Amino acid sequence: MTDAVKGPASYFPSIEKKYGQPVGHWFDQIQDKLDQPHMAIVAFLKDTHAMGHGHANAIVAHQLAARKG
Repeated sequence: MTDAVKGPASYFPSIEKKYGQPVGHWFDQIQDKLDQPHMAIVAFLKDTHAMGHGHANAIVAHQLAARKG
């Protein structure tokens, strides 16, 4: 039995479907911005790529958590 995906990663399938790119593409887009505040990176995805707030937040939260290890 597999556990359901929880947290920010639960958004990944819908992000890929809606924006037509794998989540790795979005991780690459913010890689050089991870030293900025969370909401500044979210705003970048929303303003530059017309990403919805929830999707942008999921991408950023996942990457910042991964960075902390």
